[in-house]
Amino acid sequence: MSLFDDLRSQYINLAQPRLGAEVVFATDDFFADKARLIDPAPPVFIPGKYDENGKWMDGWESRRKRIPGHDWCVIRLGVSGLVAGFEIDTAHFTGNYPPGAEIEVCRSDAAVPGDDAGWIKVTGRLALKGDDRIYVP
Repeated sequence: MSLFDDLRSQYINLAQPRLGAEVVFATDDFFADKARLIDPAPPVFIPGKYDENGKWMDGWESRRKRIPGHDWCVIRLGVSGLVAGFEIDTAHFTGNYPPGAEIEVCRSDAAVPGDDAGWIKVTGRLALKGDDRIYVP
């Protein structure tokens, strides 16, 4: 059993769509829909599958930024709970993955929490690799 399988057997994934979780905002999801971020099925790669924006990818993919800043998204969890960790999966993203990620949390009743939502940074910048999966406790 892998670390991820072991963790999944001990904890509830609060970001599951069946619990009502939803990706409520993303700065850009031109190449791959933000909703795929929380799809509970293992990611797949389908050779030859394309959509109106290019190669279909099973994950969130934005256009390359041409302005300062970074892309980000907001995931509203399905239920409240104590978060024991986060998984970041870049499976099948080999040349088009982000170099890093940071995680912030807040508690809010807003449809899309704004800058005034009391965001708390829970990680520093996490280095990411392509076609990889990390668990952040």
